Amino acid sequence: MLKYYGSSVLVVVWVGGSGAMEIREPLRTTQLDPKFKFEVAQMPGGESIKYCFQCGKCTATCPIRRFEPAYKPTHIVRATLLGLRETVLTSNIIWLCASCYSCTERCPQGVRLTDVMRAIRNLAVKEGHVHPFYRMQGSAIATLGRIFKEDEFINEMRAGMGLLPIPSVNREEISTILRDIEVNKILTIEKEGE
Repeated sequence: MLKYYGSSVLVVVWVGGSGAMEIREPLRTTQLDPKFKFEVAQMPGGESIKYCFQCGKCTATCPIRRFEPAYKPTHIVRATLLGLRETVLTSNIIWLCASCYSCTERCPQGVRLTDVMRAIRNLAVKEGHVHPFYRMQGSAIATLGRIFKEDEFINEMRAGMGLLPIPSVNREEISTILRDIEVNKILTIEKEGE
């Protein structure tokens, strides 16, 4: 939703303190980043974002929306097209996409929204905005070699089902890989016990 107010042009946009993108007070257009949509469009997967004409089919189709009313893909795209860089990249809402491609299959404009959301999240990570859940998972992988701790209880349950025990992992090798691809810088992973 856009509203124009005289010569100073103010915009009503979607944003909220909880990470949801909802109506907030007007912003001056000088606070917008007009290059943001082009930056997203240059990211792998973001190429089709500018085709969106805000029909809302993505939001109506989204299975995540059924469980989280604050998740509105249309609002995320609109905020991106408006140039609300910080609002979009720091929002927790962008991390909710399940990558099910329901929106992409139904978009009349051919916007590959699932890929656009991935491009937006990749840009957020590049700028250091990583959801705490993913930081926690990254930290677990760096310290444990997987996202959960190995314990005898799990292996006993597996044995009861006729499954082999969970194989152990080479934690040092995983730490080396994460360090080489600089994941530790992105996730600010700390070693256990520090």
